[in-house]
Amino acid sequence: MKPQTIESSQETVSPPSRRRVNRVIEAMPPSGIRKFFDLVMGRPNVVSLGVGEPDFVTPWHICDAGIHSLEMGKTSYSSNQGITELREEIAAYLKRVHQAEYNPADQIIVTVGGSEALDLAFRAVLEPGDQALVVDPSFVSYAPLAAMAGGEPVRVATTQEEGFTPRIEDLERATTERTRAIIVNYPNNPTGATITQEKLEAIAQFTLDHDLILISDEMYHPLTYEGTSPTFAALPELRDHLILVHGFSKAWAMTGWRMGFTAGPVDIINGMLKIHQYCMMCASTPSQFAALEALRHGADEVEKMRREYDARRRFVVHHFNRIGLDCPTPYGAFYAFPSIRSTGLSSEDFAQRLLERENVAVVPGTAFGECGEGHIRCSYATSMADLRKAMQRIESFVQSL
Repeated sequence: MKPQTIESSQETVSPPSRRRVNRVIEAMPPSGIRKFFDLVMGRPNVVSLGVGEPDFVTPWHICDAGIHSLEMGKTSYSSNQGITELREEIAAYLKRVHQAEYNPADQIIVTVGGSEALDLAFRAVLEPGDQALVVDPSFVSYAPLAAMAGGEPVRVATTQEEGFTPRIEDLERATTERTRAIIVNYPNNPTGATITQEKLEAIAQFTLDHDLILISDEMYHPLTYEGTSPTFAALPELRDHLILVHGFSKAWAMTGWRMGFTAGPVDIINGMLKIHQYCMMCASTPSQFAALEALRHGADEVEKMRREYDARRRFVVHHFNRIGLDCPTPYGAFYAFPSIRSTGLSSEDFAQRLLERENVAVVPGTAFGECGEGHIRCSYATSMADLRKAMQRIESFVQSL
């Protein structure tokens, strides 16, 4: 439809065009991960270490539970919070594994993946102008979600020397009277870093000292090696300031089922639930029955996958270090974050040229924050055969430099 015009004695004037896209969204860069996925599409013989997704299929008994729910006619909406049995099982899991007491009636929501839980958390606690501390390198969605909630993400850099965990003095320096929340992720995507109990308690105390909300993304908690990863949920004194985000995508190999959950204080969970009711209604009902089966009977499969990831982890770390790319040992998740500084290339250039010359896809460290410069993220959630092929190609590429 043509815009109406305003008649005047001198000229015909069209009304000024209106902004069609929200300014925050318009200024937001696209995901750095997706950029390299797009480059891979259509290229033959590519070995991809870029996908943050298990190469395992969902264990059959979990699939069967979802199928059975369909056969039994479980195709209607569930409770907004999620089916009661699943919330009760999540509460039991958190008590058993995270040493945390949560009431399934009013402190847990079943969400559409961990991603929705993160979105709900930011939108529930941030008001326009509030700041959220984002510990980098970080998963690509954290800062954009804070911005889309009307907040201002403030990035706090970490280093390989500090184990990719934040120094409290850096958190203090970044904190202002507008700081409302902090988000952390251990085991970490993209670095694979875990956190010590001492550092965890220091961050918890910082949160309490400044009366902040701590959003802890613990999606990879079941995938830890050489011991377990401490959890913020195990600190009773922090419970009233903590939003815990978790889910089934990674450890149970259920990415496509879109199953996550969040637990937190009653008032914040109530706020998150209101947003969930209006924008999502509820998570997929068949997926919830599959997740219920995963929690009840999926521990053995999780352990089998964890052991396989552990073998791959040791393989890629050994080979990165052997070919001269300093690679810190990841103690969780399924990512390695080797340094490529010795090549003299930027992270972007390294990833681009590696793809062009050797058909190996990795993600530049800068996709996860500026402090990721000098690193690449490599997922070892792929077959050992592909990992061997990738390591051979990366070694050839490095030698050519």
